[in-house]
Amino acid sequence: MGNCVRCLGLDMSTHRIDPLKNDYANNELIKRLLGLSWNYRGDCLRVIGLQLLLLTMGLAGLGFAGLGVDVIHHEVAPFTEKPRWPLGLSPPSHWSAISVVAMISGLILALALTRALLNYHYQMSVARLVQAKIVPNLRAQVYEKLQKLDFRFFDANASGSIINRVTSDVQAVRIFVDGVLVQSLIMLISLVVFLVFMMSIHFWLTLACLATTPLLWVASVMFSRRVRPAFVRNRELIDEMVRALAESVQGIYAVKGFGREREEKAKFNTASNLVRDHMRSIFKLVSLFGPSVNMLTHVNITVLLGYGGYLVYRNELALGTGIVVFSGLLQQFSNQVSNISGLANSMQRSLTGARRVFEILDTPISIESSANASSIRKSKGEVAFKNVFFGYSKNEYVLRDVSFSVESGQIVAVVGATGAGKSALLSLIPRFYDPDRGQVLIDGIDARELKLEDLRRNIGIVFQESFMFSNTIASNISFGNPWASREQVERAARLASAHEFIVQMPEGYDSVLGEAGSNLSGGQRQRLAIARALLLEPSILILDDPTAAIDASTEDEILKAMDGAMKGRTTFVVAHRMSTLRRSDYVVVLDKGRVVQTGTHDKLLGSPGLYRNLANLQVVDDTRSRDMILNSSQY
Repeated sequence: MGNCVRCLGLDMSTHRIDPLKNDYANNELIKRLLGLSWNYRGDCLRVIGLQLLLLTMGLAGLGFAGLGVDVIHHEVAPFTEKPRWPLGLSPPSHWSAISVVAMISGLILALALTRALLNYHYQMSVARLVQAKIVPNLRAQVYEKLQKLDFRFFDANASGSIINRVTSDVQAVRIFVDGVLVQSLIMLISLVVFLVFMMSIHFWLTLACLATTPLLWVASVMFSRRVRPAFVRNRELIDEMVRALAESVQGIYAVKGFGREREEKAKFNTASNLVRDHMRSIFKLVSLFGPSVNMLTHVNITVLLGYGGYLVYRNELALGTGIVVFSGLLQQFSNQVSNISGLANSMQRSLTGARRVFEILDTPISIESSANASSIRKSKGEVAFKNVFFGYSKNEYVLRDVSFSVESGQIVAVVGATGAGKSALLSLIPRFYDPDRGQVLIDGIDARELKLEDLRRNIGIVFQESFMFSNTIASNISFGNPWASREQVERAARLASAHEFIVQMPEGYDSVLGEAGSNLSGGQRQRLAIARALLLEPSILILDDPTAAIDASTEDEILKAMDGAMKGRTTFVVAHRMSTLRRSDYVVVLDKGRVVQTGTHDKLLGSPGLYRNLANLQVVDDTRSRDMILNSSQY
């Protein structure tokens, strides 16, 4: 995905752009995550409501269990206080203890079954909220923003990092909703309920058992401060690992061709081991924090057994509805407190993911239609550069004071050595970039004052490296115009001399291409790309060395087809072969970002200068190639 501009042959090696790096404060991130959660407030309230019902039923079950113990205890020891029934309700006096215990057991079983059913609805509600709403919607927002960002963003960020932000980082953001916000509210409500319930049983016993709680808060704060930078570094290491994997897969022919499998394996293993080792350090922090919290909660149980047992012995606290219920409440309270370690861990994961997702969402869109942009249905094809300066980074221009005009229907050849600025020049016409100074005019109007979608629909582009999608051949050709008929698709294919090889494929135009067109030759991919551009019937056609990937036997056929395709439309061709240059009406010669020569092919060939030098070099190369072919035919 990244570095798409290299399709136009742009050399970014000396024009690096700093990748995304925004320092968001945690408070700012939390506010934005709360705003995101507010969009799903109805679903969040439903989840919390179900959890409150589960909490209520759990407390009711615990209370009935304690009541059952008191019933049995009173039956065994009649001198003890009679069980206290909730809400003043009690069974008939003629019921035996066994009947009462059986009734209580039945109520507990009914509550358990109801609780299981509610828990199922709770889990489904959480899954719907997270996986059916938050994740797809947020992922769609990030992807939509990526489609609007200019090429500078993709030049600066590796494809592996971008993919991670759209996938795993979006998943990390949703953790804030179901794993932090909802769970925090549930934990807070549960702790308050448990605390009130325990205090209603015995106030001083509650204070004694919860004396260690402030230590948990201190431990949580210290843990969060330690683990935050660790999670940030972890995401960076995962990006590096994914990048190493992507490069190895994309460059598999080079890897195998140069016998570098062992080195690439070692490279990936190194990146993978760095992720593993760093995760191990995070696990150590989490593993230390979790048991520390559990140890403090078990201290509370020790206090309960000592002090609570003393109160039962003094007959100041009931056995069932007293210490048994209090023990269950304290255990539930301790479990909720123990979740602080998980919440802190989830909080840091979600903040790290949110920081990376918001970096994309907050990236300014530098290439877009202005508020008062003009519509253009069908361009005349007039193009003019006026004093254009352009660079990928500030004060490092790759184009300097470029000025020339092209009339409608002219074929313009752009010539120059590698790095002269040819592809950079062409990238300004469809507004892949905007010039730093000067203007690019389309039909006399600054391209920045035209609606971007209208502008690009009037321009057909054949990149230097033609990318094909994993779809049918017909779908690839009609990519820019999905509503094109099969007749239009076939006509474009014939113009690009692609029809013959297409019909020879097993399913013809319905043949499905492999990833990036892997089951086609370079020349076939190039011809499909030409057909894709021609199908739009654009007013302006940009061809980045269209015959570069085509063998000599098909070059004449392609050029003849292109002669007909270029008629009636303005065409810019980055070319090196004389066969292409001769077909141009106008030649622009670039050297180190400046226009050094303009004119017709014949005129420039007859004048001393860079163009004639380049032409002479090609004549020498063509002569040597012809001699080699003639000599080889004698054997």
